[in-house]
Amino acid sequence: MLYYERGGENEVITDDDMKAGLNEALDKIGRRKKVLAIPPDITRFHSRAGHLTRYAYDYYGESLTDIMPALGTHTPMTGSEMDKMFPGLPHGLFREHKWRSDLTTLGTVPGSYMAEVSEGKLDYDWPAQVNTLLAEGGHDLIFSPGQVVPHEVIGMANHSKNVLIGTGGSEGIHKSHFLGAVHGMERIMGRADTPVRAILDYAVKAFAGRLPILYALTVLGPDTEGSLVMRGLYIGDGRECYEKAAALAVKVNFTMVEKPIRRCVVFLDPEEFRSTWLGNKAVYRTRMAMADGGELIVMGPGVKEFGEDKEIDSLIRKYGYFGTPKTLAAAKENADLEANLSAAAHLIHGSSEGRFSITYAPGHLTREETESVGFGYAELEQLMKKYDPSILKTGWNMVDGEEIFFVANPALGLWAHADRFEY
Repeated sequence: MLYYERGGENEVITDDDMKAGLNEALDKIGRRKKVLAIPPDITRFHSRAGHLTRYAYDYYGESLTDIMPALGTHTPMTGSEMDKMFPGLPHGLFREHKWRSDLTTLGTVPGSYMAEVSEGKLDYDWPAQVNTLLAEGGHDLIFSPGQVVPHEVIGMANHSKNVLIGTGGSEGIHKSHFLGAVHGMERIMGRADTPVRAILDYAVKAFAGRLPILYALTVLGPDTEGSLVMRGLYIGDGRECYEKAAALAVKVNFTMVEKPIRRCVVFLDPEEFRSTWLGNKAVYRTRMAMADGGELIVMGPGVKEFGEDKEIDSLIRKYGYFGTPKTLAAAKENADLEANLSAAAHLIHGSSEGRFSITYAPGHLTREETESVGFGYAELEQLMKKYDPSILKTGWNMVDGEEIFFVANPALGLWAHADRFEY
């Protein structure tokens, strides 16, 4: 059921509007005695999920007993990150999701269905897992706020992904990510219905119906000045809120460039992107817009590692971003990569498949480290002077007589050229 909806390409939903909309929805579902919130972590800071979680706490008070950021494989949040994203919320409410342990399996999606949605490419079973706190915590409401935006693994982020992946286990994360990679990122990004989404939908219908989940889904996009504003808010306990949010996100987060980009420059906010695991959204979200033989330049002042998880970091260092054929062969021939298929999927996603070059300017990785995984290397200070992110605007810019395309935050959109995208 849909309890609240407001959205449009030109809507501007203020914080007061957002709070009023959430309160209206919560009034409709009635009072609850024990509430768990599962917002995304600091890597989704711009989602407004932090605000929604704060407003839910204002509404429920002591009845909101637990907050578990849906980390997936990400690094646990620090106290300062909690204060930034969830201002005023007591740190004692926060619980850490441990994606390799502390899990409950709700059920198993059969390999026969996996084969059906993957066009016969895969036939493994998929475990629908969540953190045990969701399954056995005795909560009468699980509040799941977050942003619907184009995504490289599932097509459109959030909804059941926040539950079954964000608070899911290693096997489910690995296998779902690999399904998306095998199906093909270009066939997935910006689509509401994809093989990975189908797997999650199956799990929700078959196994997760007993979980009292309420989704609060946001859609954000730039205004005429380039500032990020909320364009949509959809709150419900079924799929309808996701469908409405996804339809709007295509309109406000997707940019079809009029010509392939010869040189694209992407800036990674150091507070949001500290690894290539996250920073490679610069690759994912622009790949369909890049010209053959072009160059993608990534300026990442906060990038200090490859994977946020130590085991995945070591795998990225070992196998690198060298394209689909090499990665699939490596996964087939090496037990460590075969056991971490989300890492294999990430290596595929982070490659240009040889179509264009990728030059990284990381703040805390050496030339040797950067080049060892298949990227070109550039000095960050020099590039930041030439491509000053405080001056450039997202879109086409002229720099020293050269036309470049600038992306201020790759997490907030998807860019493509018509030759490589059909919706």
